[in-house]
Amino acid sequence: MKIIIFSPFYPFKRGGIVNFASNLFHQLKKNDSVNVKAITFTTLYPKFFYPKGFSQLSDKKTEEDVDAKPILSSINLFSCFKAAKYVNNEKPDVLIINYWLPYLAISMGKFIRLVNKNIKIITINHNIVPHEKHSFDNCLNKYYFYKKNNLHITLSEQVKADLLSIQPKAKVKVISHPLYDYGEKLDKNVALEKLGMPKKKTLLFFGLIRDYKGLDILINTFSELDDSYQLLIAGECRQKGKTRLYKDLIKKSKNQNIKFANKFIADEEVKLYFSAADVCVLPYRDATQSGVTAVSFHFELPMIATNVGGLPEIIKNDETGLIAKEPNTEYLKETIINYFEHCNIELFKQNIKKIKKELTWDNFTKNLLEFVCH
Repeated sequence: MKIIIFSPFYPFKRGGIVNFASNLFHQLKKNDSVNVKAITFTTLYPKFFYPKGFSQLSDKKTEEDVDAKPILSSINLFSCFKAAKYVNNEKPDVLIINYWLPYLAISMGKFIRLVNKNIKIITINHNIVPHEKHSFDNCLNKYYFYKKNNLHITLSEQVKADLLSIQPKAKVKVISHPLYDYGEKLDKNVALEKLGMPKKKTLLFFGLIRDYKGLDILINTFSELDDSYQLLIAGECRQKGKTRLYKDLIKKSKNQNIKFANKFIADEEVKLYFSAADVCVLPYRDATQSGVTAVSFHFELPMIATNVGGLPEIIKNDETGLIAKEPNTEYLKETIINYFEHCNIELFKQNIKKIKKELTWDNFTKNLLEFVCH
């Protein structure tokens, strides 16, 4: 079977979608019955999306990065013809596309309309309804999810429901997000020492900082916790005004045991932050699923999340973590205290170990190929 994957790949930074696509590519490449190639964007986002001092591009290449052919620009529709011509000349059996943002619907929708009809198109939908909504999102999504584009993978039931609300006749398979491999976990005390942090009950907030992820809720909650707790925030905030907001909240917090690593966390650094933590906290206001859960499961670290979107599908309450009833300070504080004072944390970790055996890239690609063949 000949497959082409279209997605952001290197030289774009190894975050969310890039990590996912790279892992998928390498896993498919291990399959002797599959011949896989990759194509990517020449331009993903316009430069003005990134404030001065921030970049969407990686500053170095790793062994895991994929040599993808840069071919389509999200801001130049003429590039769609070039991309489609390349795919049509390659004559793959399957074109796999990663989709996550309505902004890309026009360029990607035009591109797939130009692809030969005998090439099967499978879209892996990370998000459909964006977390930061605009009035034109639905129109853009409808352009991408036209009726002939009807084979889809989603990573949660929530995203499946969002898709079917736009295209009721879509053929959809839900496959859980597989885990990322960031190496062996460090000893907690060693990790804390490297981060310059004392031995306390450590909460971790990890990943790109956006409004919908509720970091402000977590900081305000943490202000109400006693000195036995500390908060580790690891992730890049690209909006300078928002960075000031978070720093002001930290400054006003009654609990000053907060470390804010406001930067892009490279792959080799990830294990340091997860090794230092007792629990990963996702105080999201809105969610479909989150790649952070896949990282947390890899390190067998339980999670506390809010009851939004697809998070309760992934984090089973009182089994692999806890779910706060609502994304607010009162419920989050209650849940955090409950986690440390009343929960069997070791049992949570044992449950995560069992789940890890299922959430492999090998299982994901087997399910994907099975869906493709039927």
